[in-house]
Formats: sequence, C-alpha cells, structure tokens
Amino acid sequence: MKALFIINDPPYGTERVYNALRHANAVSKAPDVTVKVFLMADAVHSGRRGQKVPHGYYNVEHMLTIAVRHQAEVGACGSCMDARGLTDEDLIPGIHRSSMEELTAWTLWADQVIVY
Repeated sequence: MKALFIINDPPYGTERVYNALRHANAVSKAPDVTVKVFLMADAVHSGRRGQKVPHGYYNVEHMLTIAVRHQAEVGACGSCMDARGLTDEDLIPGIHRSSMEELTAWTLWADQVIVY
C-alpha cells in the first residue's frame, strides 16, 4: 500500500501535526507500506531543524526524523517555504524542498491520501 499524508497546520498550537505524524509513523511500520509526507502552508515550519520545546512536550522535529528513518519521503512546499522565509538549509536532514508538481505526482501515486 502507498499512503500520502498532507499536513497543513503549524507544528505547535494544535495537535494536528502531532497526530498526523503519529499516524504516519504508525502506518510506516506496517509491512509492504510506503509513506510520503507533504508539508504545506504553516506545516512547513514542522520541517525546521533545531526546534526547542519545553521538557516533556512533543517535538515535531524528532517525529519527522523518525519518519525519515522509517524510509518516509518528506517534502516541504517550496512556495510555502518562501512565503515564510524558510530556506533549504533550515530543513531537517532528509526533508527536501518540494513543489505542487511533486505533490500532484505523489497524489496520483498514492492508494490513500490522508489530509491533516
């Protein structure tokens, strides 16, 4: 199975990104499953390296690093990054600048598209 997770919300302030990444990481553990994650709108901030959170609070950077380790391909919308002043160098290793064209290809590739 091929699953695409599209995430829109900011990394903190709501639990949508937290739950999306929990879900994506759980799905990625299933046999014969390939996961892709696309960060767009304020969710591109989820891909920023060097996140500092209070002790005991979830860390989206850590959760995305786990997704990458589980072989998930993670893309961040390039125009969304530009609108928010993020550069390629700001991204967590394993996350790449992406595009609407790549999101379109991933959407057509996927058996399941889950939007958070």
